[in-house]
Amino acid sequence: MTSEARPPLPPFDVESAMQKVRLAEDAWNSRDPERVSLAYTTDSQWRNRSEFVSGREAIVAFLQRKWDRELEYRLIKELWATAGNRIAVRFAYEWCDDAGSWFRSYGNENWEFNDAGLMQRRIASINDLPIKASNRKYHWDLGRRPDDHPGLSDLGF
Repeated sequence: MTSEARPPLPPFDVESAMQKVRLAEDAWNSRDPERVSLAYTTDSQWRNRSEFVSGREAIVAFLQRKWDRELEYRLIKELWATAGNRIAVRFAYEWCDDAGSWFRSYGNENWEFNDAGLMQRRIASINDLPIKASNRKYHWDLGRRPDDHPGLSDLGF
């Protein structure tokens, strides 16, 4: 195992995949691009919507742009399926723009990991839905989602 290893490591079972998903959710909810980038290989390949990103430096720049635009960002991820070194996730996050308009973004991600548990490929498909502030479902303080907060299935998403 390398010094960069990020347990749990593949091959994933349902329990270890669920742990990996929650660790990813927690990192993304930190909105710290440097922290998030450490879960990816130095040459990780992404497709995020219609944008293609390659490598940690590009991931950091992408996430900085993302969170400069997507304010009040709160995310929930849920395991969809797992096999070997791959995990499929569904997610939804809420955010507002600098004009105060709210959105809920829904999506699916396919993840592929190397033997050290670093993500080497991430493929994300995402759709944005404008919502009223009164329709928001994510009300925890910015940062990690509390353990007792409902997940996607609990919320009917």
